[in-house]
Amino acid sequence: MSTWQQLVSPENPTLAPFPACALVDLSSYGLIRISGDDTRTYLQGQVTNDVNRVTANTAQPNGYCSPKGRMLGSFWLFERDGDLFAQLPAEQLANTIKRLSMFVLRSKVTLSDASDALARAGVAGDCAPDLLAGLVGTLPEETWGTVTEDGITVLRLPGDRPRFELIGPEQPMLALWSKLAGSAVQTGPEFWHLMDIRAGLPNVYAATSEAFVPQMANLQLIGGVSFTKGCYTGQEVVARMQYLGKLKRRMYRARIPTEADPAPGTELFSPHSESGQGAGRVVDAAPSPDGGFEALVVLQIDVAEAGEVTVGSAEGPRLELLSLPYAFAEAED
Repeated sequence: MSTWQQLVSPENPTLAPFPACALVDLSSYGLIRISGDDTRTYLQGQVTNDVNRVTANTAQPNGYCSPKGRMLGSFWLFERDGDLFAQLPAEQLANTIKRLSMFVLRSKVTLSDASDALARAGVAGDCAPDLLAGLVGTLPEETWGTVTEDGITVLRLPGDRPRFELIGPEQPMLALWSKLAGSAVQTGPEFWHLMDIRAGLPNVYAATSEAFVPQMANLQLIGGVSFTKGCYTGQEVVARMQYLGKLKRRMYRARIPTEADPAPGTELFSPHSESGQGAGRVVDAAPSPDGGFEALVVLQIDVAEAGEVTVGSAEGPRLELLSLPYAFAEAED
């Protein structure tokens, strides 16, 4: 455990679950530093989005795929001090570095774990813009915008309320955390997952690695896929799905009335799917202030339209579909 994690962990482990002004330690995510003269050329052949659009002021959602076009992972990509950084669930970090490193070959590129070198915290709520402006200065105005001042990078994320991530070296981040803790209420990582779910942002975990092509997880709808950048691993399958195929599954937001955590990869069932099985899977889930869990699920489109979807088994809790903050019309790039 890093010094950051030791010092920001609350003495009283009982955290406020859904505060209006939230402060979150984001150590549950890992951070990969990608550096070297060939970084962008190398990444352009590996990931789904156009990395040349990432600047010191613009981050992007992204994914990387197997040769069969199945998502091995997803992450946010941003620039800081001339290097690129990918943030993803911590459980995926080691395997992601190992796999991506296989394709570096003679390129002047280094991939390293930066999780302990740079601390991360999240602030969310209507309080966030004024609170942060008084502590870090300029804030990005647009979603996926970034600003770095005095060693602190601020990333503006989508959500149902103002939401920012702060990234920087441990000592200045600890000082900033101390100031934020006087106004915001600390909560756990489940709250941040809930914010991602409400924003319709998919995280890929070990249990769902290679389960979905990007379009099934709506990655193209949140600006996470470029169809004009050229070749990358899995690109032919992704492009064929976009222009020649018929999407049979997509990602929905849902409520699941259960006390048991519907973990990523949990199967969905419906009498309207073949043999009542294979209707879909849970992408991510987090406790809801309205009870039960809110979730992102990849589901057969015809099954979603027919309803009667249960979680975990044919006798499991019945899933209720909720709205997403974006339309299903296909994004163009």
